[in-house]
Amino acid sequence: MEPFSSIYERAAKRKGGNDALDRLLSKSGPASDLQYLPDSDVLAEMTKCVFRSGFVWKIIENKWPGFETAFHGFDVTQCAMISDEEIETLQENTEIVRHGKKIQSVRANAQYVMSVRAEYGSYGAFLANWPEDDFIGLWDHLKKGGSRLGGQTGRFFLRFVGRDTPMFSRDVVAAMVAAGVVDKAPTSKKALQLAQDSFNSWRLESGRTYAELSRILALSVDS
Repeated sequence: MEPFSSIYERAAKRKGGNDALDRLLSKSGPASDLQYLPDSDVLAEMTKCVFRSGFVWKIIENKWPGFETAFHGFDVTQCAMISDEEIETLQENTEIVRHGKKIQSVRANAQYVMSVRAEYGSYGAFLANWPEDDFIGLWDHLKKGGSRLGGQTGRFFLRFVGRDTPMFSRDVVAAMVAAGVVDKAPTSKKALQLAQDSFNSWRLESGRTYAELSRILALSVDS
């Protein structure tokens, strides 16, 4: 596996030096801050990421006030109790995007948040206490426990609520292949574990967050 120092050097050379590269990196706050995250904000971000998936993001942003009204301000208890009749009504609501399966996911994800809250006190507390070096386990939790939160959708959700996680974009995957970590986009348990082990090794080597690492990896290859 290629050391991170050489990946960083290559990315810095492509972007005009270390300072120029560092200005392109986003920072993540401490995981402990997530314990203060309201569950309504969690459900809202899950919903936003689900509806953005495969859609024009700007349209979701423009319609977002309609979503907030339609889904009771994303009050988790109310959304968990949405009836089938209300879902049918929401599918005719022009103030939101009328995608039946995604509308149903709001109820399912509210129920998911409630189940986590019952064990941890809040979804934010759950995120704050999840082991920092086990991002693939957290991805799997979102995929299995939530609705339509697998793949990049769940990873975007984590990023947007402030949980540090890498993103496996096309360029990041290309960089991992070039570094000898995997031979294609990691999807199997074995390949995902190899990717996580590599990111954890690079994090120890560099002291950087997963968000910074994946951004540097993406910038180290030709798009």
